[in-house]
Amino acid sequence: MNTQFTQNNFEPHYDVVVIGSGLGGLVSALILAKEGKKVVVLEKNNQFGGNLQTFVRNKTIFDTGVHYIGGLDKGENLYNYFSYLNISDKLKLRQLDKNGFDMISFDDDSQEYPIAQTYQNFVDQLAHLFPKEQENLIQYSNKLEEICSAFPMYNLNIGTFADEEDFLSINAKEYIDSVFTDERLKAVLVGNNFLYVGQAEKTPLYIHALSVNSYIHSAWRCVNGGSQIAKLLIKELKKYGGEIYKYQEIRSFVQNENEEVIGCETTKGKSFFGDLFISNIDIKKTIDMLGERKFGKPFSRRVKSLEVTPSAFTIYIVFKPKSFSYINHNIYHFNSINDVWDSYEKPTNDWPNTYIATFSMDQKDEEYSESMTVMTYMTFDEVQKWEESYNVETNDNYGKRGEEYEEFKRQKTELIIRKLEKKIPDIREKISSIHTSTPLSYRDFIGSEKGNMYGYLKDSNHPMKTFISPRSKVKNVFFTGQNVRVHGVLGVTVGAFVTCCEILGADYLMNKVHREIKLNANE
Repeated sequence: MNTQFTQNNFEPHYDVVVIGSGLGGLVSALILAKEGKKVVVLEKNNQFGGNLQTFVRNKTIFDTGVHYIGGLDKGENLYNYFSYLNISDKLKLRQLDKNGFDMISFDDDSQEYPIAQTYQNFVDQLAHLFPKEQENLIQYSNKLEEICSAFPMYNLNIGTFADEEDFLSINAKEYIDSVFTDERLKAVLVGNNFLYVGQAEKTPLYIHALSVNSYIHSAWRCVNGGSQIAKLLIKELKKYGGEIYKYQEIRSFVQNENEEVIGCETTKGKSFFGDLFISNIDIKKTIDMLGERKFGKPFSRRVKSLEVTPSAFTIYIVFKPKSFSYINHNIYHFNSINDVWDSYEKPTNDWPNTYIATFSMDQKDEEYSESMTVMTYMTFDEVQKWEESYNVETNDNYGKRGEEYEEFKRQKTELIIRKLEKKIPDIREKISSIHTSTPLSYRDFIGSEKGNMYGYLKDSNHPMKTFISPRSKVKNVFFTGQNVRVHGVLGVTVGAFVTCCEILGADYLMNKVHREIKLNANE
């Protein structure tokens, strides 16, 4: 939907209007505000930050999306990007266990398998358990680094997409099968593929490499949640004169008599006019608001045909005080090694067949965990009967979903607790309270189609099908977010810089980034 409109002289005019306050929107806004541009960010919900949002239950902070981050040691890629944004040294972080930040485990095996930090340690830890595979582990590690080095912006370098093309069609499972012989080790190496939703026939090796590489370099948990990233970015944005408003959901774009985009109108009836527009919301929604013709029918139809990743069912556990020892790693658990690929498509008679568990430390007594978050796959189909209800006040259909929905969540929670008890037998008696979220929660608060976690599923068989350029066919409308390049904190940050390179020029922006990083390092 779009409307024709003439700007009133009293309406504020911005150089850049950013739609959506997820990480991609905030980073893009800050980069451009640093250039002296007048920037405004519009958010539909109460809280800024998209997947960086946190919430509080029983005085305990929970993350909605960011449970741990890689690449934040001094001099590493995300550290340097955040350094340019002036937030690296302000983050409150705790480094996860260097000998195993992720532990992979299976029902039929008492051994926990570590994914360690630094490639040397990564190889050493796994070679100790799989000595015959040591040389193959070295070869595999070198391949991951080779792939990551071919993505220029991942390494803060200027380059073209062509530099990456050689790796786009390599299938992750096929490559791992070609290098290793031990089936259990193969499963362990992709045991944390909840990070990107591993599909045996589709997941490209580059997605696996980009997802795990930064964690292997260094892995960190945000103390008191990932929302600190959003808060720090907003503080910097305001320092440069940027504005940000919540409860401002975009209803339509405004065009002049020449069909040029000159503004957008919110559901509150407010208009925001600007020269450039950056969409940090679902690309399909952006297309719907402006019309397929604007973006070109081939592009629009391609985007609308793309499959999205599944969503998650999550339980948030508050522990009784000083009852559960702090665990400084994440747990990825499977029923068996046969469940590591295509987990969300497996039969549900023994659900969940996989889960990831993360822990937060009690800040008053670091020996204990204050809380635990457990996530497992859930498709939107399971909650489709309640899709007409919304849990956000800005939606007209805001309201409770009823007792049947609550019972559905209770049943799913009980199945997860029973699964946890196999690994942690006394966990039930240590629980103070449990809270839940479903695909509907992610849809409502993140704004993703069907509550999906990571945007469009990448496919090694059709690598260019999911390629989204940050520059759209509408000359002053740009895209950012997890569908531009790669998902995750690092991927979305890189994507925001890619978007701003299109606006400012890659040579100019990245040379400036390097100058400022060097200056910051010398201070």
